[in-house]
Amino acid sequence: MLSPEFLAMIRCPENRSPLSPADDALVARLNQSIAAGTLKNRAGQPVAEPLDGGLVRQDGTIAYPIVDGFPVLLIDEGIPLAQLGLDHAKT
Repeated sequence: MLSPEFLAMIRCPENRSPLSPADDALVARLNQSIAAGTLKNRAGQPVAEPLDGGLVRQDGTIAYPIVDGFPVLLIDEGIPLAQLGLDHAKT
């Protein structure tokens, strides 16, 4: 669990917009896609490990994975939510 203070400080590495925690339903959908082998990150690489959570960019287009309790805030590791039919959706 990330503290509210930490969440208030971190930003999207690409456009510096705020990030918010992904809800449980979104994390479940991401993990279902990972298990099916269909989820890819922005670099086009398959996401292989289940996520503990995610941080969603303010515009709702990208989620950054949380793995082993740590957010992975690298542009190429971001997960385009359009793959789930959630592009531009607030979560």
